[in-house]
Amino acid sequence: MLSAKRVFSVIWDYGLVTVGTLLYCMGWTSFLIPNGIASGGGTGLCTIIYFATGIPVSYSFFVLNALLLIMGFLVLGKGFGFKTIYVILLSTVLFKILPDFDCLVAHFDERLVVAVVGGIVESAGIGLVLLRGGSSGGTDIAAMIINKYWPVSPGKVYLYSDMFIIASVLLIPGKTVEDMVYGYATMITFSFMIDAILLGRKSSVQILVFSSKYQDVADFIIGNMDRGVTALYAQGWYSKNDNKVLLIVAYKTQLHQIVAAIKHIDSKAFVSVSTATSVYGEGFEEIKTGLPVKKK
Repeated sequence: MLSAKRVFSVIWDYGLVTVGTLLYCMGWTSFLIPNGIASGGGTGLCTIIYFATGIPVSYSFFVLNALLLIMGFLVLGKGFGFKTIYVILLSTVLFKILPDFDCLVAHFDERLVVAVVGGIVESAGIGLVLLRGGSSGGTDIAAMIINKYWPVSPGKVYLYSDMFIIASVLLIPGKTVEDMVYGYATMITFSFMIDAILLGRKSSVQILVFSSKYQDVADFIIGNMDRGVTALYAQGWYSKNDNKVLLIVAYKTQLHQIVAAIKHIDSKAFVSVSTATSVYGEGFEEIKTGLPVKKK
């Protein structure tokens, strides 16, 4: 039998996935589709089909993702597949019923505002779904597969794969370059936001600490922050005194606590902080090369 903790965890996961799916669908049905904007992804392709033929997005979305779902099972595992089935079914229902609620349709004088806000709402929903191990299908599956084996951000995958989908709106009679530009505005907004959501909590910083009490600082970081510390030999060029500089790599979420601890230990310490865009190794991300690991 499943423990109560495990049951709660599953319910929590699917609850967040439900909220994320609702936000994702509302990004389309409340902002993009009513204002004639087609962004990228599988849903963007379905939207273009809707603009061209009148076939409801819910129908083409279900058919397209039913095919792509097989790839999710084979590559990303059963856990991915079950949650994605749920998201696809829920999205199909939401794409069917949400357009019936006129009160949910957003009206702005500027279509650019619609494109940007729609991209933000869409990315917030997809980000929440992806964080819980699910996907809405389409290019989401490609992004997760590539990110599993190669250190390519999901946002870049969306950016490159969706350019062709958005450009295809020009094949629809009555659509202009302006419509394509609004689609690209949504795509760019979505790409930046999805990176911020998925990678923001994993953003790292490199900290250099210049302090005469470096031993106390190093002991605190190792003992209380669960982060490694490297002592670099240094010499003050003005004083000619030998000293040690501490090199610390940590998550950005830990920066405030680390700096506060350094200030408490040595109020005269000099601290330099720089962003570390990619950190691999124990305690951080696993190195992804796409090459098979040799067994010992």
